[in-house]
Amino acid sequence: MTGRIREEDIAAVRERARIDEVVEQYVTLRNAGGGSRKGLCPFHDEKSPSFNVTPSRGMYYCFGCGEGGDVFTFLQKMDQIGFSEAVERLAARYGITLRYVDGPSGPGRDFAQRGRLVAANKAAAEFFSEQLAGPDALIGRRFLDERGFDRAAAEHFGVGFAPRGGEALLRHLRGRGFAEDDLLAGGLVAQNSRGSYDRFRGRLIWPIRDPAGDVVGFGARRLYDDDRIAAKYLNTPETPLYKKSQVLYGIDLARKEISKASQAVIVEGYTDVMACHQAGITTAVATCGTAFGQDHGRVLRRLLADHDALHGEVIFTFDGDEAGQRAALRAFEGDEQFVSQTYVAVQPDGLDPCDLRLRDGDEAVRDLVGSRIPLYRFVLRNVLERYDLDRADQRINAMREAVGLLSSVRDRTKLDAFAREIADMVGLDLEEVRAAAKAAAKAGPKGSTPAGPPGSRSGGQQQRGDEAVGTPPAGDADGGGAAGAPVPSLGEPRFGDERELLKAVVQYPHLVAPLAGDLARDDFTHPVAAEVFDAVSAEGLPASEDQQWAGRVRERVDSEQGRSALARFALDPLRVHGVPDDTFLEALVARVRELALARRIDAMKSRLQRTDPVESSDDYQRTFSELLALEQQRRSLRERAVGGSLL
Repeated sequence: MTGRIREEDIAAVRERARIDEVVEQYVTLRNAGGGSRKGLCPFHDEKSPSFNVTPSRGMYYCFGCGEGGDVFTFLQKMDQIGFSEAVERLAARYGITLRYVDGPSGPGRDFAQRGRLVAANKAAAEFFSEQLAGPDALIGRRFLDERGFDRAAAEHFGVGFAPRGGEALLRHLRGRGFAEDDLLAGGLVAQNSRGSYDRFRGRLIWPIRDPAGDVVGFGARRLYDDDRIAAKYLNTPETPLYKKSQVLYGIDLARKEISKASQAVIVEGYTDVMACHQAGITTAVATCGTAFGQDHGRVLRRLLADHDALHGEVIFTFDGDEAGQRAALRAFEGDEQFVSQTYVAVQPDGLDPCDLRLRDGDEAVRDLVGSRIPLYRFVLRNVLERYDLDRADQRINAMREAVGLLSSVRDRTKLDAFAREIADMVGLDLEEVRAAAKAAAKAGPKGSTPAGPPGSRSGGQQQRGDEAVGTPPAGDADGGGAAGAPVPSLGEPRFGDERELLKAVVQYPHLVAPLAGDLARDDFTHPVAAEVFDAVSAEGLPASEDQQWAGRVRERVDSEQGRSALARFALDPLRVHGVPDDTFLEALVARVRELALARRIDAMKSRLQRTDPVESSDDYQRTFSELLALEQQRRSLRERAVGGSLL
């Protein structure tokens, strides 16, 4: 048992760890006004950004899928870790010492597995880097030098060397206190009948990092002819950290530049990434031993803020040979996942960026990227090469296949120019090609899905206002409950005033505090709204601004629906612009209390109607007097609500 982290230390981490800084290690955020920032949701695929982060409140919420929470929740969901590990990771990142109740603290405590594997990989990367300076690594340094990389470049990318001995890394990490089981789980060592041994031996090593900068795996290049493993490159196997379909080499270094330039350059190897960065193409990344796939695309889309079709660029570099053409076709098949325009940069003589830089210098690498052509055009040329354009029937078939490629062209104003290009290349009448091109464009992008029904979240820009919130899926934060449960959506218009009041409470608790004394749980008819109010009541409203207050309230909410609703309340704009004044807030409280009072009055009228005024005269008179008092109170509340323009 590790013990429980002290509450004051959790609060210190929450205060120090800015949620936008943590989120931006995974998602590019743009200013959205009102102190909020917006980007593409990392928890579901979307074309238009609906993922909102408000640093001042330390909360995030996606208006598309309903995911929401604080900085700890974000890490838990992104990296599939527990709450304690999320606190520990952020504490380590921000230099905060944690104390534990009823358990040990310090280096000897039992981290969850991911934390242990990250620490082991970091120690291994440092070990490999140190070995590169030793006499045995001469062959590795020569390899780098022959490819135009000096010591500074090696240090910048963390390049290292794995000694040829079979247990050098194993002994080193054992001496650092790492358990052999973790080294096996992390892919750093392997086992045979004689025991454990280093997975990487006698190879040049590249650490592979995630967007946050944590080392999650390694790529190793063969150096010796007598290496018993024939493969030129050997990568970390699939581990809890390393998923080859999701990792991109160089993403830690390129992340900010990709966001800034709205450009990503996809190359094929570690040295190609190094060459591009050395030449000034600092948006270059590479896949690790696998073809570029949909998961890689999702990682890039979040960094590109990929929702402006005429702004972003994804540039693939392929060899001009048959293998390069096959790679381009695979990329084209997955092209619809990007909103950014896709391009391809091909070196005619087949040189990759590393060899090109070595032969012709940095400028040649920049020229290669600068000479990019639309991916569809590269694929078009390959398509047309399959037809005998001297035959009329083959020209028709070629034209039909060619115009189908136009569905990938993001800028629809260029369709006519591309139709002219196809007509010239195929040798057909321009009007015939134009007609076929318009039909292809009308069919829509390949693989696209139609917009959702009116009011659906996938069909366009998220609307605001009570009437536009819509009904979320079963189990959604606003819907409260599993599929089939008779719990209405909190997004329904009838709950609009409850939502608005809770938004004001969560966003401006210190301003609502003087006005909320008469509010009660029964004022809220939706169970999720009532649950959030219970948590607010248990924590108490602060007398002054307190950025940690919402986080403390969240810890008091039991259900996932309630926690997600709280995040939405923290980020959804109020009906008024700017900071609400006392008149608006007082009217809002009065409106919710008036509606609750109206429900009490209706129930009392029903009871009075069922009471015999003769047989139960005392009870009848008492109820009637109480009803008159409630009606008067309701009128007073209604006047205050009218004064705030809520009716």
